[in-house]
Amino acid sequence: MELKPYKTLGKKGESLYEDRRSEFLGCAVPVSSEEEAAEFVRSVKKQHPAARHNVWAYVLRDGAERYSDDGEPQGSAGMPVLEVMRKSGICDAAVVVTRYFGGILLGTGGLLRAYSSAAKQAIADAGTVNMIPLVLMTFSCGYSDHRKITLELPRFGAAVEKTEFGAEVELTVSVHTENADPLAARVTEMTAGRVGAVRSGMKYGAE
Repeated sequence: MELKPYKTLGKKGESLYEDRRSEFLGCAVPVSSEEEAAEFVRSVKKQHPAARHNVWAYVLRDGAERYSDDGEPQGSAGMPVLEVMRKSGICDAAVVVTRYFGGILLGTGGLLRAYSSAAKQAIADAGTVNMIPLVLMTFSCGYSDHRKITLELPRFGAAVEKTEFGAEVELTVSVHTENADPLAARVTEMTAGRVGAVRSGMKYGAE
């Protein structure tokens, strides 16, 4: 399957939004599956057993989206959180907004504003990162060529993923797709044809 660039959260993000004594605690995290998102929701609920509501939403790279109002009026909580996530352009991410009720009803408009604000602030606190596909390339080479190759990697924005030492060195690097062929050509050139590149897979990396 072809890997395509996407945007996700850079780290865990948190927020606090207050309105008429109700507190809305936002928490946003990167996730990679529905199971991971569900586990995150469960963990937040365990952290806040006295909370009135734990509203949540998640968006995954494969297009899966889910949300829950968790007892709040329909359309006033979960969907606004999901809409914030959609507008931010992130995926592989989950957001929970925990509400501690302050005794005053906020109405549908107030709830929509509170849940949206808490989600937006948590996402802003997490920050976003663009994930791009990288080519994994493996070089089998002698020790002297290994030193030459590693010194050349920064020119191509390549990073060492794994090095195995034996009779020869097996060096696996990751590199942007547009730099893969130029790197392979440069290695072949600088080693007088002794070392060639084998594409060994793909992975995601931060842009």
